[in-house]
Amino acid sequence: MRAMTIDTTGAPDVLVETELERPVRVNSEVLVRVVAAGVNPIDSKTRSGRGVSSAITAWPAVLGYDFSGVVVEAPYEAHPLQPGTEVFGMTSVPRSGGSYAEFVAVSTLSVARKPRTISHVEAAGIPLAALTAWGLVVDVAKAHEGQRILVHAGAGGVGHFAVQLASYFGARVTATGSASSLDFLRSLGAAEAVDYSAVRFEDVVGTMDAVIDLIGNVHDDTGTRSLGVLRPDGLIVNGPTGSWPTFAEDAAAAGVRATTYKVAPDASTLSVIARLIDSGDVRVTVDSVFDLCDAAKAHTAIDEGHTRGKIVLRVSES
Repeated sequence: MRAMTIDTTGAPDVLVETELERPVRVNSEVLVRVVAAGVNPIDSKTRSGRGVSSAITAWPAVLGYDFSGVVVEAPYEAHPLQPGTEVFGMTSVPRSGGSYAEFVAVSTLSVARKPRTISHVEAAGIPLAALTAWGLVVDVAKAHEGQRILVHAGAGGVGHFAVQLASYFGARVTATGSASSLDFLRSLGAAEAVDYSAVRFEDVVGTMDAVIDLIGNVHDDTGTRSLGVLRPDGLIVNGPTGSWPTFAEDAAAAGVRATTYKVAPDASTLSVIARLIDSGDVRVTVDSVFDLCDAAKAHTAIDEGHTRGKIVLRVSES
């Protein structure tokens, strides 16, 4: 099979096209022919030598968590996901091969039926980002009617799902983004959209019950400044690994609750998200699509940090 692999960590050009053996499905796994693969910041971090690169034990390595495709081998004859079933889901890189390849073998706990109303390219942009947003907003922040939630980087991959889910569950959402993203943020359900380059968000947003921090302190001390907008005993949830080394101590000193979050593949939640997609209550925005062989260009694009929604690789024909 064709795959984009890395033999070492470094700049985007370490991604090269390679011929690999097709993965072997075992036990409760399904073998999926990948039609499209999502590109996430964690992919770029890992490629560059950060992220989960320290856990890579075999080279060449295939990156990529998100995929949408078609089942070619099922675990057993009566399994619900038989060959020909369209599915989407997440791999467990680097414990398994990633989705920048024509085939993946993954646990059935990691895949769900693809939303019926969208393409494979769109579906490939959903799993990691939407599951992360669900974890941040629903599982941890417990989004509910009347709650005030601030979402930083609301137009990005995780952010654009976080805004929608928080709004869907009744929270009053304020989202930060660039000037060009304000209308987009409002269309996602944000009651208030703040241009971070024009104003200091802490001067205009009021008091929040929860902050979904998708930036940390890697830009203009966004994380630290967020502590000042939380009510006493409010909650801040920090997403990007390593983005705020003193996160726990700073939050404790400010008298607020704090936690990081790490996403895991979850077929049951993916199925719920698929239903929200099909009902029109949640949508995925695809910023740009690259062919598999252009994965390095996709990584360059995501490294620039101005993506609206998701970047996706087209791996094969549907």
